[in-house]
Amino acid sequence: MRVVTQREFGGPEVLRVTEADRPAPGPTEVLVRVHAAGINPVDWKTRAHPVFMGEPPYTLGWDVSGVVEEVGFGATGVKQGDEVLGMPWFPREAAAYAEYVTAPSRQFVRKPAGLSHVEAAGLPLAGLTAWQALVDVAEVRSGQRVLVDAAAGGVGHLAVQIAKARGAYVLGTASAAKHDFLRSLGVDEPIDYRDEHATAADLDVVLGLVGEDSDLRWLPSLKPGGLLVSVPGGVGARAQEEAAKRGVRTAPILVEPDRVGLLGLVELVEAGQLKVHVDQTFPLEDAAKAHEVGEGGRVTGKLVLTV
Repeated sequence: MRVVTQREFGGPEVLRVTEADRPAPGPTEVLVRVHAAGINPVDWKTRAHPVFMGEPPYTLGWDVSGVVEEVGFGATGVKQGDEVLGMPWFPREAAAYAEYVTAPSRQFVRKPAGLSHVEAAGLPLAGLTAWQALVDVAEVRSGQRVLVDAAAGGVGHLAVQIAKARGAYVLGTASAAKHDFLRSLGVDEPIDYRDEHATAADLDVVLGLVGEDSDLRWLPSLKPGGLLVSVPGGVGARAQEEAAKRGVRTAPILVEPDRVGLLGLVELVEAGQLKVHVDQTFPLEDAAKAHEVGEGGRVTGKLVLTV
């Protein structure tokens, strides 16, 4: 099978298409023929630096949409021929930039019929990050005021829709040029992050998707007892200190495989309450180009590799 590998840390140029043996599913695992693989910021961070997987060689990618080809002994939840999506193994190597992937069967769910493989590949990692932050950690409920930072990005645009589905009033940050897109997602109050005078007030939850400096900007907008959930790198020391002074709670989050969360996301998709916006697609052999585009920081929604 074709697979994108890297043998050293570096820029996008270290990603190369090579040949490898097709894997075989072990007990409780399935073999999935990959139709599309989503790309996330953790992919290019892992390509460039030691993050979760130690030293190369390895293959990047955790977002998978495809078809179950083989089922290992004892595997349940999906069967041969099912169209599935999932985020297997994270943060261990899943090797989704390939034509085939093996992983535990219960790290996949059936793909909604109305969702293309390209759209489905953009859902698992970003969607589960948003779901686990807003549903499991923040327990967002109707009437709460939720700010999603970087609301037009991969995680952000899904987080907006999840918060709206739970009845929240949603504020979202993005450049002014993307405010119409935010409104199309359901954002009640778009905020231009480039406007240094822009403010928010009486927030119950801030979903921080940018970093500590941005978290510090929005901390004063949280009510006492409010919650900052910070994704990239967790909650920084300065943010923790400032939150403690203000009586605000903080929580870091690292996404993990989650069948219950995937089923929740699929339910929202099927109810018409969640859509995946795919900015661009690239063939597998153009993975390096996809990383260049992603690292440029101007993507709206998701980037996806087609296999």
